[in-house]
Amino acid sequence: MTRPENTPSTRPVVGRLAPSPTGLLHLGNAWAFLLAWLSARSQGGRVLLRMEDLDPQRSRRAFADAILQDLAWLGLDWDAGPDNAGGTEVAPGPLVQSRRGHIYAGAITRLEAAGLTYPCFCSRKELRQLASAPNLGEEEAPRADPCRNLDTAERESLLAAGRHAALRLRCPDEAITFDDAVMGPQRFAPGDFGGDFALRRSDGVVAYQLAVAVDDGIMGVTEVVRGRDLLPSTPRQLLVMRFLGLAAPRYAHIPLLLDADGERLAKRHASLSLATLRARGVEPARIVGYLAGLAGINPAGSPAHPRELVGRFSLKALPRTDMRVMEDDVARLVGEH
Repeated sequence: MTRPENTPSTRPVVGRLAPSPTGLLHLGNAWAFLLAWLSARSQGGRVLLRMEDLDPQRSRRAFADAILQDLAWLGLDWDAGPDNAGGTEVAPGPLVQSRRGHIYAGAITRLEAAGLTYPCFCSRKELRQLASAPNLGEEEAPRADPCRNLDTAERESLLAAGRHAALRLRCPDEAITFDDAVMGPQRFAPGDFGGDFALRRSDGVVAYQLAVAVDDGIMGVTEVVRGRDLLPSTPRQLLVMRFLGLAAPRYAHIPLLLDADGERLAKRHASLSLATLRARGVEPARIVGYLAGLAGINPAGSPAHPRELVGRFSLKALPRTDMRVMEDDVARLVGEH
């Protein structure tokens, strides 16, 4: 059985920027955040800024502060953000995931009470062996997960032996379908998105998929614009929202920016961080204009402020394939050509 998960909505448009403070923002981040901002603003919508700092080992306050500075430097603003400690009408609760643990715990309790979860005691190594998939992480599980059908006595025995358990969602056998605003119709069978996925890791940290789905639903997010590498996350988040009775947003998965070798831009590309470009004297309007050129709404790539581009923006103008950021592009940004 298939089921379209995100149907057209007449709700006021609410978009979101959701950075993770695990490093400095780079051109690839700026690309995604600019397009998410433009999409919401072009529809007269509101923008939320949510700090996704769930990972206690990698998240840093210094990175969070730098992210706020970089976004403001680019000219992107927001209607509610991390500084709204008590939340607002459009976004109840703090917009910082590390401070929303009680909300996620309540969602997990509801899913457990509905019989939609199970504890998984398998280590990452054991899961990889079961799935014959070397890149399988703790948040994913093969359909043959032996913990799926453990009885109470078996679970208690494993707990008594000191084994720690992740909490997984029992994914239904049906495919999840949705219409992506950029990539078109999508269909994911459970095996396509990794099967039963973690809601809470074995170390007690809430998993990304649960937190994002709960936050988008509770905050009334109607549109999510993000990189196409996150497409497999969408069916997982749609399932969580379905089981919790939360309205799903429209999704638009955009092409990625790649380096000269064809690798996705990441925080390891220090030379392309916004902080580095700023230190080299690059004006934010040059970065915005360059990215808008890639998006098909500023053909000459001339310097521009984000607000100048709102009336030109269209998801339909976006390319459908990934694009490379070449050394000549960076040289032009810093005025070396």
